[in-house]
Amino acid sequence: MVQLVDRPAEQRFIHTGVSWDSFKAIQQGFAESPGIRLFYYAGELEILSTSLEHEIVEGNIGYLIEDYLLGQGVDFVATGSFSQERRAVASAQADESYCFGGSQPIPDLAIEVVFTSGGPDKLKRYEALGVAEVWFWEAGGISVYQLQPEGYQQVSESCFVQGIDLARLAQCAVIESRVQAVRAFRQGA
Repeated sequence: MVQLVDRPAEQRFIHTGVSWDSFKAIQQGFAESPGIRLFYYAGELEILSTSLEHEIVEGNIGYLIEDYLLGQGVDFVATGSFSQERRAVASAQADESYCFGGSQPIPDLAIEVVFTSGGPDKLKRYEALGVAEVWFWEAGGISVYQLQPEGYQQVSESCFVQGIDLARLAQCAVIESRVQAVRAFRQGA
């Protein structure tokens, strides 16, 4: 089993005082730039360049979740890194996202892969959008947050992907070979 061991070379740029219209123009300028993610919340623009390692972990998590859901017979719509927006307030591009019970403009579940920065400090964006559940893969673990009336609360398991072994998912996400990642994940199920 080959696992990722080095810290990836991701870069992050944050600028405050950005209007929604300026954000939309910048977003359009990056529309054809793979590996670039843009986030906006209340005048703050974040531009993140992802690494190969980030893309491997993101892809593995998405594939393993979808394989698990298919095996459980759960109906879902995979919306990937599609931008979710609330005009003039927030815009986020989750690494993976899912709707349950049919397609919706805002997903039920958003997943973020964090190597260099981010994590729970990004929850304010997702709260403004009304995303019911957010997962963060960071430092080899997965944390789950569910939106409650008082804001996000960290919980021990997902209400959408019930019964999934999050620790095993986090371990298998860093295996470079997709075949080996799937094999390792299924062996633990």
